[in-house]
Amino acid sequence: MTPLKDIDFKLISWPELIDSLLYEAFHLGKNVVICLVIYIVGRKIIKYINFGVGKLMSGKRIDPSVASFLKSLINIILTAALLIMIVNILGINNSSFVALLASVGVALGMALSGTLQNFSGGVMILLFRPYEVGDYIQAQGQEGTVKDIQIFNTVIITSDNRTVFIPNGGLSSNIIVNFNNQNTRRVEWVVGVDYGTDFDRVKGVVRSLLNADQRILTDPAPLIVLKTLNESSVDVQIRAWVNRPDYWDVYYHINEQIYKTFADQGIGIPFPQLTVHVNS
Repeated sequence: MTPLKDIDFKLISWPELIDSLLYEAFHLGKNVVICLVIYIVGRKIIKYINFGVGKLMSGKRIDPSVASFLKSLINIILTAALLIMIVNILGINNSSFVALLASVGVALGMALSGTLQNFSGGVMILLFRPYEVGDYIQAQGQEGTVKDIQIFNTVIITSDNRTVFIPNGGLSSNIIVNFNNQNTRRVEWVVGVDYGTDFDRVKGVVRSLLNADQRILTDPAPLIVLKTLNESSVDVQIRAWVNRPDYWDVYYHINEQIYKTFADQGIGIPFPQLTVHVNS
């Protein structure tokens, strides 16, 4: 059989043309089957390489944030190499393929500018480390524990167990609150009491409640001050420092203790009231 590229179509007969077409179809079909086999085997090899890289980085105790990003990047690079190999087997000219890729790259670069921004944002996050896997953060109107830092997104788990994907581009260029960056946190309460209540007495009751809780740190010392003279209440501000894991437990516990103890001690906690005078 003669390949189509070597045929002089002015001299060829129909039987010879059919034989050449069958030859080309057989050759193309063989290459397609080979490419399918290579793709399936290649994907399995890439999977094993990713697994091996993950085990290696786990053994080296590489930071989970960096490990997650590198595994995603290696997967993309290996997949791109596999596709280039398949293109070569199909007989597509490399120079034409590169030119096509360049043209497609320009078009995709314009269409996927946001995606590229997310990629560069992921690189910036890994370089400057504003947060790591396991940190509790607040950003882009969401807050939760960082589960994974991917090439384009950061995955967080909220307190009510929702999974949220936040684009890295927005994270790298906006405000991020990291609640795990410091070992201690300040807890704050504002409690209103009735006008005429002895402030020193209120201060003593609150101080005894704070001193009774061993989770509250003595350095810095707790602060109890008269904050505001409101229309219907005198607001007392209470500040205390605790270790980061104790923050919410201490906050809710002292809230409960203040409510119960004030009631036992006869200290009134006012609520807004409106007096209406009706002229008959």
